[in-house]
Amino acid sequence: MDTPESARPRASVIISTYNAPEALEISLESFRHQREKNFEIIVADDGSTPATAELIKRIAANFPVPIKHVWHPDEGFRLSAIRNLAAAQASSDYIIFIDGDCLVLKNFVSQHLRLREPGMFLSGRRTWLGRVITRRILARRKPGSGYWPYWFMWALAGQVTGPFELLTAPAKLSFRYRLRGRYERAQTCNLAVWKADFMAIGGFDERYQAHGFEDSDFVVRLIRSGVPRKEGVFGSIVLHLNHPRPSRKPSPNAGMFAELQASERVMAGHIYFAGDQSGA
Repeated sequence: MDTPESARPRASVIISTYNAPEALEISLESFRHQREKNFEIIVADDGSTPATAELIKRIAANFPVPIKHVWHPDEGFRLSAIRNLAAAQASSDYIIFIDGDCLVLKNFVSQHLRLREPGMFLSGRRTWLGRVITRRILARRKPGSGYWPYWFMWALAGQVTGPFELLTAPAKLSFRYRLRGRYERAQTCNLAVWKADFMAIGGFDERYQAHGFEDSDFVVRLIRSGVPRKEGVFGSIVLHLNHPRPSRKPSPNAGMFAELQASERVMAGHIYFAGDQSGA
């Protein structure tokens, strides 16, 4: 039976993770005191050990919004597949993707809802935290303040990049639409999309089983399907915990993404989408 519209959460936040319970705890705790109260969290777990399940169970027992844990066995890098499974479990018609090593301000969900528009997806921004503040956060197991002045002060100490992006600007300023047809720098560590638009292109392409280009593939197909991009700059920001960056070696997915660019394909290239497409 379909869930009545009035009973559905306004947003489903999908947090991806893999064997990083310390960072995931910080990410989850940053959602504890959101100004928007009507949302759900879905942890998309790409095969973590039981420590992650135990963490989620403990936090969910005393959390102001529902937390779901969607897991599949560890068979290598299958981020696209677990995100698809998580999206299929979303109760809301609006999905916000972030990574499990990111934390958010108190207005994160409310800002995404303020910026959303029918027929568009939202590309949010991220700012990197320095090593000092990251060590402090992980040691205390607390995400720090949910208010931007706190992080602006840390920026003055060289521990937050792009501090002015912590500020907010009106939802419909013209600059938000300047990249309508561009996929570059749209990343799923902070990206929101209507569930119907997500399902219409088959979600993420599950053939991407190594890091690299899986986000770009998804965004290219989304734009081709007639869903343009809106920029969340000065309105939607995540704070990314410091960690070593991925290797600069060429991604094994480069050829697959080149094939997509040379085609006019809109649907994901995998054989099936495993999720329930009813939107319930």
